[in-house]
Amino acid sequence: MSSLSATVGSLAVAVGQQEGADSSAFALALIFAAVVMYDASGIRWHTGRQAALLNQIVCDFPPEHPIISTFRPLREPLGHSPLQVALLHTSIFYSWMQVFAGALVGCAAAYFMGKSV
Repeated sequence: MSSLSATVGSLAVAVGQQEGADSSAFALALIFAAVVMYDASGIRWHTGRQAALLNQIVCDFPPEHPIISTFRPLREPLGHSPLQVALLHTSIFYSWMQVFAGALVGCAAAYFMGKSV
C-alpha cells in the first residue's frame, strides 16, 4: 500500500466533504492527488528497474574487484514484505495496485472520520 496515495486520497475526500464536490478546492485536491499517485507509482517502478540493472552491472565485475567483497545486492522491490515480493515481484501492475490500495484506504478513512464528526 502506498502511504502517499493514502495521504492525498484522504486529503481529497476531506476537502470534498468540507467544501463540496463542486468547489475549486476539491478540484485542486483531486488534481494534486492524481499527480502524486502517478509519481508514486513511477518512482517505485523506476527505482526497482535501476536496482536490478545496478545489481547486474556489479555481478559482471571480475571476482577480484574490490567492491565484490563488500557488495550486498540492492533490493529491487523497495519497501515490500517477502510475501509481497514472492507473490507479485516488481511490476507496473504492482505499483498501480499499491497506489490504488493506498488511495482506497485513505479515502475510506477520511470518509468515515468525516461522518463521525
